Amino acid sequence: MTFTVDALDGQHIVISGGLGAIGMAVVAALVRHGARVTVNDIVPVSEGESALLEAGFDPSQARYGYGDLTQKLQVEALLDKAESYFGPVTTALCHAAVVKAAPLVDVAEADWDNMLDVNLKAAFLLGQAASRRMIAQGIHGQLIFTTSWVGAVPWPEIGPYSASKAGMNMLMRTFARELADKGIRANAVAPGIVGAGMALKQWNTEPDYKRRASKAIPLGELQSPESVADAFVFLCSPASRYMTGSVLLVDGGCSLYPMD
Repeated sequence: MTFTVDALDGQHIVISGGLGAIGMAVVAALVRHGARVTVNDIVPVSEGESALLEAGFDPSQARYGYGDLTQKLQVEALLDKAESYFGPVTTALCHAAVVKAAPLVDVAEADWDNMLDVNLKAAFLLGQAASRRMIAQGIHGQLIFTTSWVGAVPWPEIGPYSASKAGMNMLMRTFARELADKGIRANAVAPGIVGAGMALKQWNTEPDYKRRASKAIPLGELQSPESVADAFVFLCSPASRYMTGSVLLVDGGCSLYPMD
């Protein structure tokens, strides 16, 4: 990435679900470019703090904030904690997500509820609470959502996840429409098939998945978490200042054509 090291200087960014492989790559990129970051997840506080220290983050750059963001009160508690760390939040990055693979005819109701709660409801609650504070504090900030190419292109066996990401795209665009006159923007990053987490595990252990995924990526290789992080640096930077309501596809071409 060729942005200057101070491209995000003065920003305080909250990221939900930030301790995963992609989230940590995003945090590293944001910190490297001058932002201060409150990293949310649902592991105990001692484990979250240790994870950030072990990854090399100084507490003056990144702090941990526990919270189950499907619960409104815990969202507010997270933002209170974040403000105590680094002051008012300028960008809320709604990143937390879960996925469990199964054909739609086999999806359990509890799994559907969990994916929609974590992926979509939590994004709504964080976006709502953060934007309310930005309005009250007179901050011209931004909401950024981690969506996916599968929000527009069906991918076998992750129907609830895809539905949550399609919903997130409209959630983001509605935030953008309603908040523009208040100086608050909303955008999204839509990665492709990232070489981390569940996708990487399936790539390494499921030959059929690897065959399908290989055909789905025109650029021919799994996406690196760092390429996802680069997109977030761009959206968080002044270079994106005239963007709102946009889904930034960074998917290696996965969405260019339907699967066979």
